[in-house]
Formats: sequence, structure tokens, C-alpha cells
Amino acid sequence: MPLDPYIAALLCTVLVAALLPASGSGARVASDASDGAVGLLFFLYGSRLSTGEALAGLRHWRLHLTVLASTFVVFPLLGLAAHGLVPYVIAPRLYPGLLFLCVLPSTIQSSIAFTSIARGNVAAAICAGSFSSLAGIVATPLLAALLIGGGAGISGHAVTGIALQLLAPFLAGQLLRRWTAPLLARHRRVLGYVDRGSILLVVYTAFSEGMAEGIWHQVAPPRLLELVAAEAVLLALMLTATSYGARALGFGRADRVTIVFAGSKKSLASGLPMATVLFGSGAGLAVLPLMLFHQMQLMVCAVIAKRWARQAQDRAPSGVSAKEKRLSPA
Repeated sequence: MPLDPYIAALLCTVLVAALLPASGSGARVASDASDGAVGLLFFLYGSRLSTGEALAGLRHWRLHLTVLASTFVVFPLLGLAAHGLVPYVIAPRLYPGLLFLCVLPSTIQSSIAFTSIARGNVAAAICAGSFSSLAGIVATPLLAALLIGGGAGISGHAVTGIALQLLAPFLAGQLLRRWTAPLLARHRRVLGYVDRGSILLVVYTAFSEGMAEGIWHQVAPPRLLELVAAEAVLLALMLTATSYGARALGFGRADRVTIVFAGSKKSLASGLPMATVLFGSGAGLAVLPLMLFHQMQLMVCAVIAKRWARQAQDRAPSGVSAKEKRLSPA
């Protein structure tokens, strides 16, 4: 599978920050611009989320509760269990970032895309991703403060900062949606570039601060490879848990597809801005596990989605084939 273009852009941004980090007055300007970009991102998120669609999606509450439990209960528990790998497999300085990854909300766009490819319940995927993102504005900082705490520099002030910098713009977007939604619909492509450009600015600022702190000299390349291996196991466990868990709960095929893709993934778009608020100058190192996991989940889920799409095409007219009944990411 090719490298996701957006991940390539993020890696290039990291390289620029390593070679030409913002410093002095430039660092202050970059930091202020990054804060503004984060607020803009969540204002746009609030403007795009249709309240009517969200309320309509509540009818499928069992599916949404399953996705939320996978995202904010099972994932964090696996993250806590991974502490047993420190320092043997996971470097102590990388573990807070891995645990932060585990408390993030699910994705929206890629979950919808893979669910559509695999012939799953696309409407449920839209609502599940939206509910997860909305819940993450509150759940992620609280879980991060509870599970990571002072060891990563997360304080009550940082959690309050999340509310002021993320929740307030989101609510403003919801309140003004009547006027902003038509504008966003007309200029969707341009605003997509605004979204991605804002996140690139956040990444540049975070990694520039990391260069100033000298954190990159504290993590050896072999440690990064060990982190990749640990994240591969984490992704495999979540794919397996969501697949067989959804089957055990009695969901149909289309809903199982949605639960697997929405319940096993983590949002880069939400995680990067939150990391800058929660971790401050240590955000650069904290988002490394997230960036690695994001590319991994795209590659693995693309393969699974195509496999399940072929299985859907092989269905017999009289019912579900034996091949489809064995639906699992294995």
C-alpha cells in the first residue's frame, strides 16, 4: 500500500521543523497561529455536524454504545496493559504518547470510506464517528488527566484549556450552523485544504518546540521500531475484539463492518490539536505514536475493506455465503 499523501505531508512538515524550527519571536507567532488554527478546526467541526442527523442516529444506540465502549474503554485498558512493556519494549518517554493515542476518539472520514468499500452501514458509520468525536472533546482530556496525569505534564489547567480552546469553538459552530453550513457546503474542497493546512501548522509548531527542548536526542531509532511493533499488536487486538465482539452481541453483517472500522481507529485530526494543548512543549514526542498508528490503520483497514467487499460480491442470491459468515480481520 502506498504512503498516505497526508501522512507524507506531515512527515515533510516534521522534517522542516527539524531543519528550520521556529525560534524567538517566530516561535511565539507560530504558537499563537497554532492556537488560532485549533480553534478554527473545532469551529468547523461544530458547523459540519448536523444536529438532526445526530438525533436520528440515536435510534441505533446499541451500535453507538459498542463503538464508544471500544474507543474509550477497551482501547484505554489495552494502553494501561502496555505499561508492562516499559522499558523493555516501549521507551518510557514514548509510553505517554501511546496511552494518549488510546484515549482519543475515533475517525470520521476514513471510517466512513472503509465502511462504504466493505458494503457496511454507512449511515451508522457517519453517526458513530460524529458521536465519538463529540464525546472525545470531553472524554479524551479527562481520561488523559486520569491515566497519564502529571507524568506527562497534564494538569487541571490543561484540561480547562481543552474546554476553552476546543469545546467553546465547537459549540459556537453548532450555534451558528444555520448560517455557516450552507457556506461550508459550497466551499467544501477549499475548506478541506484549510483543515489540513491548520493541522500541518499545529504539527510544525509542536515539533519546533520539541527541537527547542531537545527531546529527539532521547529516543533511539530501534525504540521507534519497537513502538511500531507494539502498535501493530494493539491494532490487531482491537480489530479482533471489535469483530468477534460485534458478532457475539448479535449485530448483522453491515453493522459489524461499521463497528470494526469505527471502533478500532483513532483520529489524527482530533489528536494533534489536543496534544498541543495537553502536552505543551512535549507534544512533538507525544504525537509520534499517533502518526505511526494512523498510517498503519489506513494500510491494514484498506486491505480488510477490499477483502470484505469481495466477500459481499460473492454472496449467493439465496442468502449469506459460508465465506461471509466467517467475517473477521484475521
